[in-house]
Amino acid sequence: MTKIDTGLLLIAGLTASLILPGCLNNASQTEVPVVEEVSKPVSTTSWSMSRGGPNLSGKIPEPVPESMEIVWTYTEGKYISAEAVITERHVFVGTEYGVFICFDRLSGVVQWTFKSEDAITAAPAVSGNFVFIPSNDGNLYALNVETGEELWEFSADDKISAAPIVTTNPNGGEEWVLVNGYDGITRCLSSMDGSTLWSYETEDFINGAPAVVDRKWVVFGGCDAQLHVVNLADGNLVHKIPNDSQIVNSIATYKHMAFSGNYANQVVGFDVELGMIAWVYEDRNLPFFSSPAVSDKLLFIGSRDKHLHAINQETGEAAWKFPTGARVESSPIVFNDAVVAGSSDGRLYALNLDTGEEIWRFDLGEGLLASPAYGFGTLIISGEDGTVFALRETAASAVQ
Repeated sequence: MTKIDTGLLLIAGLTASLILPGCLNNASQTEVPVVEEVSKPVSTTSWSMSRGGPNLSGKIPEPVPESMEIVWTYTEGKYISAEAVITERHVFVGTEYGVFICFDRLSGVVQWTFKSEDAITAAPAVSGNFVFIPSNDGNLYALNVETGEELWEFSADDKISAAPIVTTNPNGGEEWVLVNGYDGITRCLSSMDGSTLWSYETEDFINGAPAVVDRKWVVFGGCDAQLHVVNLADGNLVHKIPNDSQIVNSIATYKHMAFSGNYANQVVGFDVELGMIAWVYEDRNLPFFSSPAVSDKLLFIGSRDKHLHAINQETGEAAWKFPTGARVESSPIVFNDAVVAGSSDGRLYALNLDTGEEIWRFDLGEGLLASPAYGFGTLIISGEDGTVFALRETAASAVQ
């Protein structure tokens, strides 16, 4: 662990306005009443683990920012694919060269770094004084949030390329950490010391994070082309639901349903409670590598066909799709009124939930394969050239 106070490549104050210009008519002599400016409530939504929480929904219970600006960047010069995590004070990002970075959320100043022995390609998870870091060196590291001091580590039999998930212990007491490994094993660990509480073994690699459904099931897909449903309390199998191909990314869940893309160029809706496939969506002969995000009615997923697809959760029928300039492998996030997605064309898009109509776009100038994260009014996304971008709502749109 290396303590860093200053000396960063920090670019603050860059702005990219998305606000339509307005005009004043100086010829008019009519007195205009003064309208008192009212600031929007300060966001208190956190993004403490992958996809925003244990259900992996990718949902933020707030309206989308009307426009955004870059408030800081950090450039390391090498591709970053990992999703960030955001707390009130910090931003945490892992890198392809194995360095894990803790930033000050507001300023972008690096607070500390930690070096693992291989790439970090998935989001960490934060709870209390702990930050849990997966690494392709096969270890899950537990560090002190404030200092980066290592508290414990757990070693798997192969790389850990899936994000860990922190969940409440159904029996009360300490929190549990759920982690999937490339060795095909799902493990439930004590958050305090990393000891194994239970494990469940599949027949192939697992790349995606485990989701918690109804506080009683752990649900995930794997390269064995199955959706696995196991008891949270003891790791015992409840259902194995086969589908047509490998599930290579994290799923999303809503109530008793789970959703994922697969290598057969399908999006599949699974009924977790009944242990069966509810529907299959197919569009073109190109795969869905993104993880889905869900609203109350729709799910949203990116495709290598360069589109973001919106699909009816109940029926699996297409609602709309939006074209971008390149592949959409970054996983979208959902606000109350919009979905935000990154594309390999280097742009962030905000789209109306119901119609797919474009609300705004923001060109970051680097292909976006990492998924966006949003917490405490800050959106973090990393580009393929190694830049970490921090965006917040522009000052003008934050005041109504």
